[in-house]
Amino acid sequence: MPKEFRQVVWDSSLRDDFREVLRLALREDLGSSGDCTTMALVPEGAMGRAEVVARQEGVVAGLPAAETALAEIDPRVHWEPSSEDGDVVHAGGRLARISGPAGSLLAAERIVLNLLGRLSGIASLTQKYVEAICGTKARIFDTRKTIPGWRQLEKYAVRCGGGWNHRTGLFDAVLIKDNHLALGSQAAGGGPRYRPAEAVLRARQWIKQRGALSEGLPVIVEIEVDTLDQFMEVLPAGPDIVLLDNMTPAVLRAAVAFRNTGFPGIELEASGGVNLHTVRAIAETGVDRISAGALTHSAVALDIGLDWLMES
Repeated sequence: MPKEFRQVVWDSSLRDDFREVLRLALREDLGSSGDCTTMALVPEGAMGRAEVVARQEGVVAGLPAAETALAEIDPRVHWEPSSEDGDVVHAGGRLARISGPAGSLLAAERIVLNLLGRLSGIASLTQKYVEAICGTKARIFDTRKTIPGWRQLEKYAVRCGGGWNHRTGLFDAVLIKDNHLALGSQAAGGGPRYRPAEAVLRARQWIKQRGALSEGLPVIVEIEVDTLDQFMEVLPAGPDIVLLDNMTPAVLRAAVAFRNTGFPGIELEASGGVNLHTVRAIAETGVDRISAGALTHSAVALDIGLDWLMES
């Protein structure tokens, strides 16, 4: 079985991370004075009800975060979800119903909608990539190309859309890239750059001395190569994953064929030039993983609104 990166789920750790983001969001929106318009126009003690509604079809992500935000803003607000993260909703579909002090609902409105729109946009785009490669053996993975401070949330949204999480950060996997090969030799005394196989062996030695990095998960060793010569050289060193960077489908197929002849336990990841127009052809080469920064850096927010319910 291949080694897996840690997959992000909604748990107490992610909730704590979100609360850090929420504190900044509240400071951005309310400052030290609060909601001036609401204080001027809405009577103190007024109550309200509203529905959170999708304006377009997409995949929902971020409902637990929205509930957490409302509870932090005012524990008197009642949250009643109508769907779950990962659900597909149609235009006009209700995500949740909220009720409570009207001033608190107005203060939370934009924060909640921004949150749900951003995360649901990522989940919706991820689902399109997953659907595009349906029937192949490949899986879609995210990258670290995320908004600073939002990484866990955005990776969670990728999971809601059916994708997989690559490493969370620099701390939980070894991923040897070209700059490591170039700089590592200089740091070691200025000799020639590391050969890919040498770098993998050095990483294995370091892991043996260090042990597990976090949460007891096995440490994955992945190395990026950009030529078939590098690829064929590095396989005998035994990396867990080889990242094939910016290779054409023809070259990817050649790499898969070579891997299959003698190194079937090593997984191959394709990256670079991945978009909705190219991802199917990449998946059909036989690679195991496809990583796409676009899942997070190019996702467009899903249009989500809040509709007030008038008292009968």
